[in-house]
Amino acid sequence: MPELPEVETVRRGLAPALEGARLIKVEARRPDLRFALPDRFVDRLTGARVERLGRRGKYLLATLDSGETLISHLGMSGRYTISPPAGASHQPGAFHHDPGADDAHTHVLFETDAGALIAYNDPRRFGYMDLIATAELEGCAHFKGMGPEPLSNSFSPAHLQAAFSGRKQSVKACLLDQRIVAGLGNIYVCEALHQSRISPTRAAGQISAHRLSRLAGAIRTVLEAAIAAGGSTLRDFAAADGALGYFQHAFQVYDREGAPCPSPGCDGVVKRIVQNGRSTFFCPRCQR
Repeated sequence: MPELPEVETVRRGLAPALEGARLIKVEARRPDLRFALPDRFVDRLTGARVERLGRRGKYLLATLDSGETLISHLGMSGRYTISPPAGASHQPGAFHHDPGADDAHTHVLFETDAGALIAYNDPRRFGYMDLIATAELEGCAHFKGMGPEPLSNSFSPAHLQAAFSGRKQSVKACLLDQRIVAGLGNIYVCEALHQSRISPTRAAGQISAHRLSRLAGAIRTVLEAAIAAGGSTLRDFAAADGALGYFQHAFQVYDREGAPCPSPGCDGVVKRIVQNGRSTFFCPRCQR
């Protein structure tokens, strides 16, 4: 599932085509994705102007001049493309998987007054869209109780210390909890824990303030590097211009089971374990 860097990459790719544009035509080729599309979905969007394209956690947010916000979650395989792609350049076969795009799985189309055609393609249909009154956004079911954005000023070592206090769950499980930090997923949690040299199995409430400071910094560093690289291309993700991300080539531990630990001075080997049904990659020697 796309994590924060992938969704932010999509947002940045779509923003030039959508921000300030009016939706002159909207086509829903089916009544549902993972869930049913909102009532009068096409009518409520047609004619609306996109004032801002934002992101909250793993959600895209298109603030409309109609007083509503279009919420979009990519699920496992959702992707947006702008037709025609502008300046896409990548070498086929350079990534884990080249997702491609099959028009049979294009479910929603948006046409702007500037002539851009934005298509939402989702083979597995695990993504979904919703329309919520903008004034009620923070209190809606999607975002109520969601933790701070990890790249915002509200995310800090003090926040982690307060959120982890007394918790016996593993630090990895806590970091994947969207109520504690928004937008983190399996890949970047593994990478941040390795960079901060904290074991993914350690109880969150047993981590010292000093190490939490290091962890908060590692989370920011890993996410910023991933965004700069256009995210990670694993299975189905691609940016809005069709380009694939590069960050998977910089993975230190994720998907590197059996490889030497890349930490300077460490002679450990990357290990894979399963936590809460998800693969965890880490170095048992330098992550304590």
